[in-house]
Amino acid sequence: MSFLPLSFGFPAILLGLAALPVIWWLLRLTPPKPRSEIFPPLAILARVMRKEETPRRSPWWLTLLRLVMAALVILALAEPVLNPREAAPARGGGLALVVDNGWASAPDWEVRVATAGRLIADAADKPVLLAFTAEKPNAEIGPFDAAEAQRRLAAASPRPVPTDRPAVFARVAQALQAVPDAAVAVLSDGLAADGDEDAFATLLSGNAASLLWIAPDDLSAIGISDGRNLADAFSFTAIRPQADAAPRQAVAAALDDRGRRIAETTVAFGAGESEAEGLFRVPFELRNDFSVVVIDGESHAAATRLLDENARRRRVGLISQAEAGAAQPLLSPLYYIRRALEPFSDLIEPASTDLAEAIPQILEQRPAIVVLADVGTLPASARERLIDWLEGGGTLVRFAGPRLAAAGNDEELLPVRLRIGERALGGALSWTEPQPVTEFPPAGPFADLAAPVEVTVSRQVLAEPTADIVERTWAALADGTPLVTGASRGDGTLVLFHVSPEATWSSLPISGTFVEMLRRLVQLSSNQGRIDANGGATGAALAPYRMIGADGTLTAPGPDARPLLPGAVPAVTLENPPGFYGGEEGMVAHNLLAPDAVLAPLAQPQTALPVARAAYAFDEAVDLKGPLVAAALALMALDTLAVLWMGGAFSRRLRPSRAASGAANGAASGAAMLVLAGAIVVGLADPLAAQEAETADEEAIAAITRTRIAYVLTGDGAIDSLSRAGLQGLSRFLADKTALEPGEPASIDIESDELAFYPLIYWPVDAEAAMPSEAALARVDAYMREGGTVLFDTRDRYAPTLDGSASPSTGRLRDMLAAMNVPPLEPVPADHVLTKTFYIMPEFPGRYAGGPLWVEASLDAANPENRPVRTGDGVTPIMITANDFAGAWATDSSGSPLLPTVPADPMQRVYAFRAGVNIMMYVLTGNYKSDQVHVPILLERLGQ
Repeated sequence: MSFLPLSFGFPAILLGLAALPVIWWLLRLTPPKPRSEIFPPLAILARVMRKEETPRRSPWWLTLLRLVMAALVILALAEPVLNPREAAPARGGGLALVVDNGWASAPDWEVRVATAGRLIADAADKPVLLAFTAEKPNAEIGPFDAAEAQRRLAAASPRPVPTDRPAVFARVAQALQAVPDAAVAVLSDGLAADGDEDAFATLLSGNAASLLWIAPDDLSAIGISDGRNLADAFSFTAIRPQADAAPRQAVAAALDDRGRRIAETTVAFGAGESEAEGLFRVPFELRNDFSVVVIDGESHAAATRLLDENARRRRVGLISQAEAGAAQPLLSPLYYIRRALEPFSDLIEPASTDLAEAIPQILEQRPAIVVLADVGTLPASARERLIDWLEGGGTLVRFAGPRLAAAGNDEELLPVRLRIGERALGGALSWTEPQPVTEFPPAGPFADLAAPVEVTVSRQVLAEPTADIVERTWAALADGTPLVTGASRGDGTLVLFHVSPEATWSSLPISGTFVEMLRRLVQLSSNQGRIDANGGATGAALAPYRMIGADGTLTAPGPDARPLLPGAVPAVTLENPPGFYGGEEGMVAHNLLAPDAVLAPLAQPQTALPVARAAYAFDEAVDLKGPLVAAALALMALDTLAVLWMGGAFSRRLRPSRAASGAANGAASGAAMLVLAGAIVVGLADPLAAQEAETADEEAIAAITRTRIAYVLTGDGAIDSLSRAGLQGLSRFLADKTALEPGEPASIDIESDELAFYPLIYWPVDAEAAMPSEAALARVDAYMREGGTVLFDTRDRYAPTLDGSASPSTGRLRDMLAAMNVPPLEPVPADHVLTKTFYIMPEFPGRYAGGPLWVEASLDAANPENRPVRTGDGVTPIMITANDFAGAWATDSSGSPLLPTVPADPMQRVYAFRAGVNIMMYVLTGNYKSDQVHVPILLERLGQ
């Protein structure tokens, strides 16, 4: 029963309040205990003269006090609760809990977990299906018992990808066959996606008994769906849910590739608008440094837009020897080129028409690409400068024409050898009719463009047939003759259109395909031919480099991330999450939101099942039973003191013996009240404390029952899951190769969890994680002093900085170690017992190779010849590596590795597992193998 924010567990007891008038009447009839006094005889005689005696009634204030006390007891017995939780849906068979954990759930993930946790707790001993809509298709969904469901809920995290409700709902509907008459609870993120209507119909058409619909009250997320580098500004499109109709402003920031904030702007949504444009009006050079655009205050992946080379505006130099007059602009060799390139490039042209001056003028402005429109022979000085620029990484695009056809072959500035003259319709080397363009070769930069069936060619320059002509052909005519050829020159790219740049030789310049081809070449120029927007320039897969986390920040790739395959840009999935793909030589941005993305609100599904609505909320329920009982006890104590006072127990006129007796009575009464109060308080004590103590005891027993390796939680779901997978892989290897059978790895919070149960703690150092408190570092320091070992892994072996300074992870480790008593360290010497505890290990590689493993320096380092093995009687309390051990140890359930080794050496992973075995054996047994090196000497002596 609920009254606004107050509910009662036993509302019928409130009928006892009706007895308050009766209690008042009884209290009025029952006088207080008569006061005893010693009177002189005359006073006694005077009182005898009274004709009638009327007992005194209780004072009104004492009666009121007792009425309030009775009311408090009645209210306490009714078990009132302030801010009661939403009632769980009625269910008989169990609970099917479906939680959206896509990118939109990241900002308020904690309250979603709290809401789901209450529903699972209400399920008690019923089976629970627990499914997340942004997880792998084969993720287990149950049924689970409540404890296991709570554990899986606590381990879940939001993902920087869209939800996939159709696939997940279909699996839940199938699982409901094993849990009939279950209540279905959907914890949505409030955003609609394709296929939702059919997905909900599938989910609710099976064995579901009821629906609990929980959706956010406010859809206020802002995402970035596009970014364009215009002529005078960088423009981006911000979108918000269509249900958010109020005017709103947000601050956007542009960051460079080192995360520095270099520009800010404001984006404003008008009333009812779901889309707004933002502009960064900064110089061209600064705009080309943009790497990331973010919306301040939005902690989700959609508010982060990554920019690669394709979003950077290029300078394109245009050079031609023949320029038509203003009266005939369509005949200008540069007219169609200008029209095609202006929307996405900054065009520069020389002030001089003399090629000897024009080419240096263009190159001095550092263009990304130079276009030569029907330019024949070049002056020697200009030619040499152009070749140097080309081999240094530039892109040179040449168009044919009468001058080029008449010029001799310049092999250094042409991708193929040309026949002198041109092939024309009706000529000696002609066609009987204009030739169309065939499909673009799959290995070229135009691979995913549709063939322009409307384009025909009537004249062209011909390439000499050579062995590599097919590889150099990027576009061809129907008869197989090249239309566009390309080749590499040093670090640059050389491209030739075998037709003129105006519409006299072909209709290509007046087609939309011409614009797209030039756009691709400009994009190609930024990467010197290595990578284009979808990996098609080289046909190579692009490895994940930096991923967008669920909170919108850039993180290292997780274990599920896979390379982008060449071809069309794939959808955003757990295998291809949003982020940068590629490497130092060039990266491609894979963003969450498409340019045409729309954030539509999700409507409550229509169903014939009973439907209850609820809101996301933390458990703010307050049980008032204890405070009410405490208040009643306080009033009872006050009532007792009042009665004692009225009975004269505190009167100064009492004789010493009576005063002592009264004081004793008062003390006895007070003691009795305290005992009663203590008994009631103990009886009403919250059982949660006892439960927590019991839970802590169970965890301690589980920790010491089997040897377990622990890892420190960083707060980054990808790093934590990789640490767990790595230690699971090492534990399986230990069980296969040694007599040790470790238990499941334990995740620990160094701020609160007990550390003494674990012989080895693996700590992946994350610069983005919160700095541990001084108390936590003191606990770790004490753990190491008491015999424990901590393995710090910065995972940054191949993460050098531009200025030679320490990486962020190494810097964080230094900050932490500065607060602890760390002994002198040294790389593991060749004669250290750690190199021989199980395997003979000259080095300790992980996912990366080459980094040393640092341990406590041996005390006898000055006299290594005195003992061939450093015993390590005192096991080193600290180990430090940068080789990413967990990344090498991490495997799936089938034993397949989750991450590649660097370099890609198959034996490196084997050595990494062996290193883990040696470390674990060393931590557990110390110097038990230190005498093995004496075996040759002993055998030699026995032989003598």
